[in-house]
Amino acid sequence: MILKEPSIIVITGIMASGKSTVAQLLAEQLNPSVHLRGDIFRKMIVNNRQEVHPDASEDELDQLRLRYQLTVQAAEMYHRAGFNVVVQDVIVGPMLTEFIALLNHRPLYLVVLSPSTAAVAAREAARPKTGYGIWTVEGLDHVLQQETARIGMWLDSTELSPEETVLEIIARLNDEAMIPSP
Repeated sequence: MILKEPSIIVITGIMASGKSTVAQLLAEQLNPSVHLRGDIFRKMIVNNRQEVHPDASEDELDQLRLRYQLTVQAAEMYHRAGFNVVVQDVIVGPMLTEFIALLNHRPLYLVVLSPSTAAVAAREAARPKTGYGIWTVEGLDHVLQQETARIGMWLDSTELSPEETVLEIIARLNDEAMIPSP
């Protein structure tokens, strides 16, 4: 895939929707590229890390906003250095529009992976790590489906392999995923 200029592509969805795998495969198609895993900033907090609960407190939301701000700063620095940046994180609900508003550089693309809850549950059960505990698949999917702005490209990847998902993203990116300048 050839982009006309260095771009930022944000890939989001609920846990176990395929974000990490798809973001890595997509970044491998771009040159030069960076796969920026926003969750790394959450993992860096050693003491007093606040996990976001369904009825999140302001402290939890403040840490989540800090994580997103750090992700945006890193993405924009890589972008200014000439890299295509594939950002991957769980960014759902009202936080998605807040996150997009933080990104000043264009071109900017947004891909929302939205497989069925049954597919997510099966993927979660098959992987070595556990993402769910505080949240249920259905609870987080409800936030995605009911509380998240319908911006960018929404892709039901239920029946797609990661490779097929990347091909679908590449085919539809310019027509459906571009986020206009503010």
